[in-house]
Amino acid sequence: MRRLVLLRHGRTAWNDTGRAQGHADVPLDDVGEAQAKAVAPVIAALEPVALWSSDLARAAATARAVGAECDLEPVLDPRLREFDVGPHRTGLTTDEYAAAHPREHAALLAGDIAAIPGRETTDDLLERFLPALTSYADGVGDGQTGVLVSHGAALRVAVPAFLGWGDAPGEGLAVLANCGWVELVHSASVWTGGEARWRMDAWNRVAP
Repeated sequence: MRRLVLLRHGRTAWNDTGRAQGHADVPLDDVGEAQAKAVAPVIAALEPVALWSSDLARAAATARAVGAECDLEPVLDPRLREFDVGPHRTGLTTDEYAAAHPREHAALLAGDIAAIPGRETTDDLLERFLPALTSYADGVGDGQTGVLVSHGAALRVAVPAFLGWGDAPGEGLAVLANCGWVELVHSASVWTGGEARWRMDAWNRVAP
């Protein structure tokens, strides 16, 4: 069996105040740093052999905390970033965005992402994220565990796509907690006729 652990970063001040982060380089706040330190030994107990991370500060800091417990240096990869939410949405709460850019907010509610300047669509994100995730998953050997640190919305879209679940199943998944993680396992199953494939073993696990 092979295992892949996909970890969301710890909390930031913008998480706490409901501000959209996207590609903004927002650091962990004190709570986020504590979350990263708490989850690190739990992840380390799985004995990972590889550690990859988004290059944004909040993810990279979380990955470094995990790496310190695992004696691993995280490989930073910009393909693992969160959705780019566009220049007008970044740093604003939902109410602030609706007031400052009502047309864009209306387009967002209508699902017309192409009408929002600078905002990535789901296809845009998957185009960069899935090749990275697939490559890293392929590099995890039998009996090994790999850890990937990324972002909540990105993982909620990328994981179902990676597993081949079809159109937009992420809507049925709970929002990942800060420093919550997903566990995927690659193994044979009677349900797949003995064929080995990646399956979800857990969603939104959190450290005690």
